[in-house]
Amino acid sequence: MKESSIASCYMTPSPGTEQFISDHCFMYLVSGSMLVYDGHKEYKIQSGDFGIGRRNHLAKYIKQEEDGAFKKIFIVFQQDFLKAFKDTYGYIAQEHKIADAIIPLVKDKLVQSFMESIIPYFNEHGVMEEPFLDVKRTELLLVLLKVNPALANVFFDFTNPGKINLEEFMNRNYKFNVSIERFAYLTGRSLSAFKRDFEKIFHETPRHWLVKKRLEEAYYLMDKKGKKPSEIYLELGFENFSHFSFAFKKLFGHPPSQLNEE
Repeated sequence: MKESSIASCYMTPSPGTEQFISDHCFMYLVSGSMLVYDGHKEYKIQSGDFGIGRRNHLAKYIKQEEDGAFKKIFIVFQQDFLKAFKDTYGYIAQEHKIADAIIPLVKDKLVQSFMESIIPYFNEHGVMEEPFLDVKRTELLLVLLKVNPALANVFFDFTNPGKINLEEFMNRNYKFNVSIERFAYLTGRSLSAFKRDFEKIFHETPRHWLVKKRLEEAYYLMDKKGKKPSEIYLELGFENFSHFSFAFKKLFGHPPSQLNEE
């Protein structure tokens, strides 16, 4: 089935809210700036910067407008596309593994010139349509691999996550708003195995532990760091403020706003 152009190549003023990177993607920041956090590091991205977000990793994006402007070009390389590219051009992944979720790339004239050249191919909705999509994605991938040959180890590694230390992973990534199924997959486990291992380690269910862990962090940030509830609830993985406030009051016996009043 043909991949959707809307999901593969677009220019948009929004950095998006997805915190799970399901496919390798290339991002070029046209205007504005943004912060990206992957559980290990925080990256400051400025206008003109570009890099790779790696498949099967977590990341949060916070945009920062400059003079009211924020725009990025986002190009997704799905697995079917990469496998076809590999078969055509003969690239292979070596044993060397790159661990980081975000790979900032050094500015290069060839990449920058290419990005400037594709802007006219986006329509008024910021989408690159057929028949240009695969041609331009192929051209970009050839450019990236010419400038950064080591990226072959990223793009053409088609393995799924292996079993890793669950306790370490969850304590590092509990703030990400993704499903239990995602957490299970990223730790190399079936959902049933994840739940079983989780309860052996933490002695409670994943959902209960996640809410409690996030709320305890919220309490610390408000009580010790002077943060406001509205500043932190999204950062801690809550989907909306009402859910955060309700859960906080249920655990601590009072609404989060009371901490700021004391």
